[in-house]
Amino acid sequence: MADLNRFPDLHDKMDALIASARRCFDLGLQTNAGGNLSVRLDARDAIVIKPSGVGFAECTRDNLQVVALDGTILSKGELKPSKDLDFHRDLYRIRKDINAIVHCHSPWATGYASAGIEIPCLTVQTIEKIGRMPLIPLSSNGGPQTENEISPVFAETNIRAAVLANHGTIGTGKTLIAAQYLAEIIEETAQIAYVRDTLLAAHGKTNANLPQYGTAAEAAMHTK
Repeated sequence: MADLNRFPDLHDKMDALIASARRCFDLGLQTNAGGNLSVRLDARDAIVIKPSGVGFAECTRDNLQVVALDGTILSKGELKPSKDLDFHRDLYRIRKDINAIVHCHSPWATGYASAGIEIPCLTVQTIEKIGRMPLIPLSSNGGPQTENEISPVFAETNIRAAVLANHGTIGTGKTLIAAQYLAEIIEETAQIAYVRDTLLAAHGKTNANLPQYGTAAEAAMHTK
């Protein structure tokens, strides 16, 4: 069994993941045992990830999995890492700036994803924090997205978040809380978009203005 003592930040990262998972659960971003979260350890060659079959509210130091980026499972026990481990590993491999991933099956965003509609960045916050949330289709055999569909999208370094058709959302960040915030913004924006589109239809309107810039400073810079 691998020596986990070489990761001095292990318990801090585990505690951060547990807190983020609990926050996702409390906010209704994830129920049951679906979804997954991971965080890169400071050694850069391994991650902590939620185990398969364990709910966000049940994550503990004892059940979280430690996995090397080459796929070697370093933690002991009978539990297995999330079945989405491969796309997590691949995103850490291709994006050195990504240190955390929060993947949720949040209902509003997944509703848009199931309708095949990309969630519009219609608030100044989504323009500033995300820019665009690409909709990634199902795999060619109609199954859930894998690294084959996800990694090419995130190969573009300006992509911070994405929505998986009929599946859920991905938020990434330099820290777990940064990735967590994106997961929350995605869900919030999907709900706002639904309300907006419902009101537009109710009032016989077909479109509404969208912001071009996320901050007043950026808008001022482009108007000079």
